Amino acid sequence: MKLLIVTTVEAFEEDILKLFKKAGIENFSSSDIEGFKGSDTLTIASSWFPGEKHSTRSVMLFSFTQDENIDRLFPLIEEFNENLESSNPVKAVVIPIERRI
Repeated sequence: MKLLIVTTVEAFEEDILKLFKKAGIENFSSSDIEGFKGSDTLTIASSWFPGEKHSTRSVMLFSFTQDENIDRLFPLIEEFNENLESSNPVKAVVIPIERRI
């Protein structure tokens, strides 16, 4: 068993949930998050409040799941990212679980 963590912009949440289902991941949790990227000089120069950070509404999905589900999900996410016309690819990480109760 491993901990899978996936982050994506809010607009892609439904697409990622469909990928979870295809991969056999039916039990998961989610949390709304704010995503931040480094601001470029053009954004800073054109802002009324140059110290203001621009954020993107995002979501974090996480699941304690088996290796085979993760092995099915990663190629689906890679294919999804290849077809994006966005600078916000879906990101996923896997954390091994040493002990659990």
